[in-house]
Amino acid sequence: MSSKEADRINAAQQTLDTLYEISQLLNTQLDKETLATCVGMIESGVNPEALAAVVQELRREAAPAQNAQSDAR
Repeated sequence: MSSKEADRINAAQQTLDTLYEISQLLNTQLDKETLATCVGMIESGVNPEALAAVVQELRREAAPAQNAQSDAR
């Protein structure tokens, strides 16, 4: 791996780390892998507002199942 490529990878990792810290401060409840997937989708042209709406809808749909699982414990 060239020095230039290593620098690019390091910069990308630092950017993701910073975005994750912001995500934590905003209490988005996104893990690093999910955040990286969302960033990649946005970089590929996905509308950020539409992506946010999908994430919120998935959370709403998953909430009853998570609550039922918590109650079963």
